Order: sequence, then C-alpha cells, then structure tokens
Amino acid sequence: MTNNQIRKVQMEDLIGLKEVLDSSELFPSEYFDEMISDYFNNANTEDIWFTCLDNNKPVAIGYCVPEKFTEGTYNLLAIGVSKDFQRKRIASAMIKYIEELLKHKEGRILIVETSSNDAQIGARNLYPKIGYTQVGVIKEFWKEGEDKVIFWKKLK
Repeated sequence: MTNNQIRKVQMEDLIGLKEVLDSSELFPSEYFDEMISDYFNNANTEDIWFTCLDNNKPVAIGYCVPEKFTEGTYNLLAIGVSKDFQRKRIASAMIKYIEELLKHKEGRILIVETSSNDAQIGARNLYPKIGYTQVGVIKEFWKEGEDKVIFWKKLK
C-alpha cells in the first residue's frame, strides 16, 4: 500500500466513490448523494465517511456513526473496496484507521454488522482475524434466508 492514503472523504472524491460503490456492489451508488448529504451540509454531523486513495483516486469507502443513546459505541455501517483492489489488505487498513480515529474521539466499542449471504463471506472471515468477536446473529434480518451477523471489538 505504498501509494495509498486513508483520510476523511472530501467533496472532490464523490464521483470516484460512486465508482467504488458500483464496483464493490456495497450498495447502489444512486443512494450515495442522499446518504452523504448530512456529512457535507451539517457542521454538527457525527457521521464519519472515509476513503482510501490509490494515486489520488478513491479505491475504498467507509462509513461509521455513533450509536444513539450510548457512550462511546460506534457502528461501522459500510466498508467497500473496488474489485480491482480487493484482497490487498485495504479493508484491514481502513478498519485500523477508523479504530484509531474513534479512540481519539473517546470511542469504546466498534460494532460491525454483516450479512450471512455468500457475498459477505470475506468480511465474516476477516473480522475475527483482526480482533473482532462474533456476538450475535439475527435470523432473517435482511430478508428471508439472510441473517444479520454482528461483530464487536473493544477499542479501549
């Protein structure tokens, strides 16, 4: 990852991030403008959007928010890496970045919710390798036959 840089999303990243979303199939890119609008338009937002750049072009996206009514608990809602950059430890580096950022924000716990579908097997295998514990499964959460799988890590 010598040419890669991880940082918070900036306005000039938006077009490239839509390409990341389309490539990674994380969620449809047409939802992105609405999802990120608070981040750019609300000075008090607690949303954290971050990206990994390769030669100044976005190749990954991350999205994290504090859990309401908790003290120092955050939820990593999305990590997506462009297909051409997968299996290059970018997701792990992105997670390390957000963990360090949250520690400076008095974050105590990071939760990650994934799916039981086959497309998420890489994520479900990654999280235990980087210190996360699977703490729950909610049956048929996403749709019939597709469970929510929840991972947890104490940051402090």
